[in-house]
Amino acid sequence: MPTRIIPATLRDLSYVAANLRPADRAEIDCQLDHWSPALLALTALQGFAYVAELDGNPEAGFGAAEQRSGLWIAWSWGTRRMKRCVPEITRFFHVVLGPQVAARGAWRVEARALAENDLALRWLDRLGATQRCRLPGYGRNGEDFFLYDWTRESWNHVSLSETARTEAAAAGADRRG
Repeated sequence: MPTRIIPATLRDLSYVAANLRPADRAEIDCQLDHWSPALLALTALQGFAYVAELDGNPEAGFGAAEQRSGLWIAWSWGTRRMKRCVPEITRFFHVVLGPQVAARGAWRVEARALAENDLALRWLDRLGATQRCRLPGYGRNGEDFFLYDWTRESWNHVSLSETARTEAAAAGADRRG
């Protein structure tokens, strides 16, 4: 069965959060003082949130949430099987999520990754994010992170007509209309 992207539910995100791959657990542990799978899932449901299913099982959660007018934070985490979902998540990011966030007036979308999380750093590069700086001691135990972003200029290849089409497609995907 192929990878399928669906709107996130608390149940699916809680399952993914309870079965995180070690790199994602380490990244979350050093950013949050106290968390549980249910709390992480509930927080992730803000903004746009999706789940990648593999063989009908939720394996990754990802999305973006507005922090203030024009500033969004992108996030993703998953189980050990997430790696098999990355190609479809990447396609969905470019075709639906990125244009969806742009259509909501985003000027900047940020993502942070633990400096030791090589897979996340490479994936952010492939997603077209710009590595802005190292954040020394950003983690609660002094771990270093990297700050990545996309700005409106970095996604200026998306035309307004294309944005309107993808916004319509996204409205169907997230069932919000």
